[in-house]
Amino acid sequence: MQKVLTAAEVREVDRLTTEKYGIPSLLLMENAAQAAARAIVDRFDGEVEGLSCLIFCGKGNNGGDGAALGRVLWQMGMNVEIVLIGLISATSGDARTNFEIVQKISDNYQFEPACAELTFEEISSLEEWYEYDSVNFQADDPDIIVDALFGTGLNKPLDGVYEQVAALIYAYNGSSEDGGPVIVSLDIPSGLCADDSKNVGVNPCADITVTFTAPKLANVMPPAANYCGELYVACIGSPKELINNSPSQTYVAEKSDVRKWLGATEFSYDSYKNKRGHALLVAGAANYAGAAVLCGNAAIRTGVGVVTIAAPESSANMIGSRVTPEVMVRGVPETENGAVALEAAAALESLLERVDVIAIGSGLSANDDSTRQFVRAMVRNRQKPIVLDADGLNLVDAEDLTPSDEFPLILTPHAREFLKLLGTEDEGALEDRVAAARDFAQRHRTIIVLKGARNVIASPDGRVVINPTGNPGLGKAGNGDTLTGIIAGFAGQAVKCNIDLFETTVAAVYIAGLAGDIADEKFGRRVMTAGDVRDCLDEAFELALEEG
Repeated sequence: MQKVLTAAEVREVDRLTTEKYGIPSLLLMENAAQAAARAIVDRFDGEVEGLSCLIFCGKGNNGGDGAALGRVLWQMGMNVEIVLIGLISATSGDARTNFEIVQKISDNYQFEPACAELTFEEISSLEEWYEYDSVNFQADDPDIIVDALFGTGLNKPLDGVYEQVAALIYAYNGSSEDGGPVIVSLDIPSGLCADDSKNVGVNPCADITVTFTAPKLANVMPPAANYCGELYVACIGSPKELINNSPSQTYVAEKSDVRKWLGATEFSYDSYKNKRGHALLVAGAANYAGAAVLCGNAAIRTGVGVVTIAAPESSANMIGSRVTPEVMVRGVPETENGAVALEAAAALESLLERVDVIAIGSGLSANDDSTRQFVRAMVRNRQKPIVLDADGLNLVDAEDLTPSDEFPLILTPHAREFLKLLGTEDEGALEDRVAAARDFAQRHRTIIVLKGARNVIASPDGRVVINPTGNPGLGKAGNGDTLTGIIAGFAGQAVKCNIDLFETTVAAVYIAGLAGDIADEKFGRRVMTAGDVRDCLDEAFELALEEG
């Protein structure tokens, strides 16, 4: 997991890097420029000589990064134009040093006709900007436009000339797909607040964002993250110790987390089903058999040893005829409406002793009081970890979520289900999804998978992990059931292997999203189904195991 830092935490890391380790801040700026240059070179497959680049710089350190980047790209053979929105005389520190360097190169270097050029210009007013805009954007567009106006220190919308420049860059949104300029933002698209997932005004929409030291919330949480494009997190010289010791409890999941989990649950020569875990899925009321099938078929593909579906007796045969043969189906007492009855708890008593995890909710039905009593009894009296999803969540209240460090609850609500657990209909309660998930997980000692644009996984100890995989194609019927099955399958293996269930949930959510991304590539998000996601799990595991 990679820490997500606030703007203040990054500034503290930078300060300590210089004070404690003696690494000059000017060197950090140079390293930032070199890292951004590498990202640009990668984008163009190493062929950058002769390309043109326009860099808009603000007066602060972000602009200084841009000026240093311009010099680096020019040395690589690119034709670079650097435009400072302001005057060098109004800048200071390392930024001023780099502005003065590029100004001297521009004024004094003897550019040969066949060589790359570097030009520098200052714009200090709206009038000067309008004149520049009218003259310079009538000809061919540059190959690259770099946004280096503002970094992580901004906490209000852009205005004046900065707003105009950001609006011009935004106008190129998506144009790179049709041969237009590639938009690169340094640290964060200017106009976004680093510590806020919302966009508050005008800001560029980047194809690439190169952020330094650690990702910031706006880099990884939508809607702000939607403006970042492909995210590069560049180490610019700060020792890892300083990042690890920062107080942040927010993280973004990485492929290495999944690779570590897969290594810990690797099949050995003496592996057999009872050593791989047993997942029990209570699912599939009348008219909802498909949810149970999707959940069971996903669970068995995770590597878990045994999967059993407990379904109302009238649904069991239908589920058994549709589910993969490796999944067992067991009928349990039902209500007159074809839902799981309270008496099912007693009927499952002997089976509950043999399972390692229980998932409750896929197609369960929330319209029967007897089912409600069953779910509440299972949750309150649990002797195994429980994954609670869909109608399983709708049938409990927050007071039913009795804490247990030995047998934790894993809740997987979408926004509406989470609001019900919070006891409110005010959608403003989810304005900060990270904070909302963290607070609930800590108060109720549960693991929360808050579904949405970027799933958020919260731990009882205050850690929150933002999952970077997945796409809008997963927002279709059946994908919640598939995710529940994947989490249950992972959890069953984790219990047998004595692996932390929070880290297990992080790995499961990452793999589910990665399978969704593979399905998107194969079929397109318009066409892809939950079954396609399940069928892409094998490729997701292979991809997660690849280094890099």
